[in-house]
Amino acid sequence: MSGFEARVMGGGRITPEEAGEMYRWPLAKLGEASHVRRNLAKGKDYGGKGKEVVTYMVDRNINYTNVCDVYCKFCAFYRTEKDADHYVLSLDQIDQKIDELVAVGGNQILLQGGHHPKLDLEWYLDLLRHLRTKYPQVNVHGFSPPEFNHFAEVFGMSLEKVMEKFREAGLGSIPGGGAEILVDRVRQKIAPRKCGTDAWLRVMEIAHGMGMRSSATMMFGHVETVEERIEHLARLRDLQDRTGGFTAFICWTFQPEHTVLKAEKTGSHEYLRMQALARIFLDNIPNVQSSWVTQGPAMGQVALRFGANDFGSLMMEENVVSSAGTSFRLSLGEMRRLIQQAGYEPRQRDNEYRLVDSPDAGLVA
Repeated sequence: MSGFEARVMGGGRITPEEAGEMYRWPLAKLGEASHVRRNLAKGKDYGGKGKEVVTYMVDRNINYTNVCDVYCKFCAFYRTEKDADHYVLSLDQIDQKIDELVAVGGNQILLQGGHHPKLDLEWYLDLLRHLRTKYPQVNVHGFSPPEFNHFAEVFGMSLEKVMEKFREAGLGSIPGGGAEILVDRVRQKIAPRKCGTDAWLRVMEIAHGMGMRSSATMMFGHVETVEERIEHLARLRDLQDRTGGFTAFICWTFQPEHTVLKAEKTGSHEYLRMQALARIFLDNIPNVQSSWVTQGPAMGQVALRFGANDFGSLMMEENVVSSAGTSFRLSLGEMRRLIQQAGYEPRQRDNEYRLVDSPDAGLVA
């Protein structure tokens, strides 16, 4: 074993240049290294059983509106106000969705929408106050960095002021949506009206400074190069070094069906390679989530040997990826069974990756 390989297996930090070298390793070798790094990162967690535990969350995606004036080329979900099927959900409709979530033991909603040009500040604050009052046990994981940049522009306020108002009204944490690839050359090609790299990262830095945690994401397999994927990871790692506010990293492949952006569909081989590399490179982000929603349940299991320690969310509802032609669904029992069949103990978590069930709650007979 070379000195470089020994450093990788021992948990040492790698450079972007070394990441480019590792990207060309045989997939099995890269997967083995990522699994070692996964166990190094998680072996100390959950009373020393981190190597054997795979977590999951019971939450629900709620897209409060599909109206958006950004027109991303990779998106099949957005509508304009002129489209007959555009919508803004009412409080009653949102409540019904959360009632269904709570009934199955859910503890979080992922609240995201398009960049609606006409919803005002009080609409959002009233919604958050309502959710905090009626569902205090449910974390609101909501509003991606591009949405916050949109809010600041539309409301004529600073990012800090908008985000503080949202936090005070009940926002708990921020999802990593809208990252795509954090390289402006790529962003200009696929979403020229969406916020740039620095603006995306700035939202996350402000959130972390306010005590709100967030996830980090990457959507790849469209117009970016491998070097740009690594640059994306480097920007995330640099911010995490400063703030420590990212709880997890999730990557998935671009789903091209029904979108304006045309690209060959990226295969599972490439997905596993990229996730494994991310686990090794992002040495300061403790959790990596398997993306069965885009890759399918079986590949979601395989991903648990390529750096992932979390099986993601039950996702009672998912509208954005499915609009692009990819639609996988699991019941709670199926999710637990898949984790157990892969050789792990399934455990339900919250947004902070704290276990919220009893030790035997996830086991399937």
